[in-house]
Amino acid sequence: MIEELETYQMLLEEEGGELLVGELAAKHKRYEKLAEKTEVEFILNDDYDTNDAILTIHSGAGGTESQDWAEMLLRMYTRWAEAKGFSHSIDDILDGEEAGIKSVTMEISGNFAYGFLKSETGIHRLVRISPFNAQGKRQTSFASVFVYPIVDDDIDLDINPSDLKIDTYRASGAGGQHVNTTDSAVRITHIPTNIIVQCQKERSQIKNRETAMKLLRSRLYKHYEEQKQKEKQAMENQKTEIGWGNQIRSYVFHPYQMVKDHRTNFETGNMDSVMEGELDGFIYNYLKNRALERKNKTL
Repeated sequence: MIEELETYQMLLEEEGGELLVGELAAKHKRYEKLAEKTEVEFILNDDYDTNDAILTIHSGAGGTESQDWAEMLLRMYTRWAEAKGFSHSIDDILDGEEAGIKSVTMEISGNFAYGFLKSETGIHRLVRISPFNAQGKRQTSFASVFVYPIVDDDIDLDINPSDLKIDTYRASGAGGQHVNTTDSAVRITHIPTNIIVQCQKERSQIKNRETAMKLLRSRLYKHYEEQKQKEKQAMENQKTEIGWGNQIRSYVFHPYQMVKDHRTNFETGNMDSVMEGELDGFIYNYLKNRALERKNKTL
């Protein structure tokens, strides 16, 4: 990589030319992104950073407007996963009354999926002219995002069957008549922790139950890890209110366009690219800042 750039620089000094300048700039930009990606992967050394991820989105107060925002976030993370070459699937989704979604649980599979996406946990705030408001007023909406690692079956996690409440129900949403006429969807409640997971993506109740148990294992693992580290309330405190004062990032569509992360102050005016899944700038800055904070604490 370095040798190739040095060759371009030597040719540029000897021959010059706009074509070589353009090629060198393109190569430099590509290698710069590659170096940044390598740097971030180097600092992703927490437990399960390399694992696949479970990502959930919940709309906040505000009815249709917030539900539409939740669906926009779902699309954004789907685009991000596709750009990374990661696979993704929706395990459970609850549609809004008029538009959008109330909540969704999705799996994103790829190398370092959880390590990257853990930076997205928190409240996401939208400011725009509401398409659902006939008066054309500016409106603020909120949605929460939470990310969990998918843990392997060989993790020593004892789940007592008597602690589980398992319900089956008819799936909703896309899937045809079969989905809506059979009790194929599964909801599992872990009574001691009141953690609830559900899955309706398959037509088979057995497969949905297997997926729901996988989701439950991941949720319980995260829960117990927080207890061990005496940080059990860290994530729950972020869930106190999906609203003002708790946002990690703001997406402003009007009166100007800007996306700003309030933890790192990283921002961009390219709203379209962000909503198409260009999140690496936000993710990389968060991870670098987090690594720097840890380093400073050890000094």
